[in-house]
Amino acid sequence: MSTATEPVSPDVETANRWIQEVREETGRVIVGQRALIDRLLIGLLTNGHILLEGVPGLAKTLAVRTLAAVIRTQFKRIQFTPDLLPADVMGTQVYNPREGSFQAKLGPIFANLILADEINRAPAKVQSALLEAMQERQVTIGDQTFRLPDPFLVLATQNPLEQEGTYPLPEAQLDRFMLKVHISYPSKAEERTIVDAMATSAPSLEVTPKVHPEEIAQARAVVNRVFVDDQIKNYIVDVVLATRDPEAYKLDLAGMIRYGASPRGTINLTLAARAHAFLQGRNYVTPHDVKSIAPDVLRHRVIITYEAEAENVTSDRVVARILNGLPVP
Repeated sequence: MSTATEPVSPDVETANRWIQEVREETGRVIVGQRALIDRLLIGLLTNGHILLEGVPGLAKTLAVRTLAAVIRTQFKRIQFTPDLLPADVMGTQVYNPREGSFQAKLGPIFANLILADEINRAPAKVQSALLEAMQERQVTIGDQTFRLPDPFLVLATQNPLEQEGTYPLPEAQLDRFMLKVHISYPSKAEERTIVDAMATSAPSLEVTPKVHPEEIAQARAVVNRVFVDDQIKNYIVDVVLATRDPEAYKLDLAGMIRYGASPRGTINLTLAARAHAFLQGRNYVTPHDVKSIAPDVLRHRVIITYEAEAENVTSDRVVARILNGLPVP
């Protein structure tokens, strides 16, 4: 496989310098969870939204808050509830009696980093209102359209346990998230460190900003130039096509997949693999980058059948079988 990447290498080294500083600063508050921090950075580097899923108490909200504090950007937290209205998020028109006209009052969506906390607690009309903002990076209020700031990133959290008072996200909105990240419990050693750091009524949660938005924009430009060999591109396409037609790739997944990943999944997997390589300090993508990030890109895009659910087969297991069954270039 060709790796003609010399022109990009110095840029990667220069643009990558702040990555380790961000990891270390967030690590002062978030114990362990290296994979989570890296996924948040991938979203930041690729302009992709992220859905975080995990049981309560795993520092989902704290991780997003900490990342926002490490970056010199505007941060807003929106607590999603069943009585939330689209105007509460996007903004609305307010009548000005002095001028006899309506004026737009912008909502909290107008910030660089948006924490959509417990997003699945909001009804469908609020979730639908987010689609334009997430995809088009703009919001329409009345007859006016407003551009959202750059960078603009939605980091949403949801609790997989509670079902009462929740509204499952529709597939159309799930597909707008570049990554869906499952957060697991910390190890024994990490939990012991958490006890030392957090078992107090006033834990230290202060961090120092380490990166400017301009540096993020520069890093994004470098990520876009990370080299992807034609064989890797073909491998990415095969992985996504295998979610739609596994029989064509001689994979024993008959009757398990209802819908496969869309072309947006192919695009996002390529972008995420580029960012994953960049985080490792490389200017070229390897099959390992693709296999490392593919579960996060595809788990919410592969819709399994009811028969698969009855057999306790998850989309994660389906994606794993595809990655293990396809030849690696």
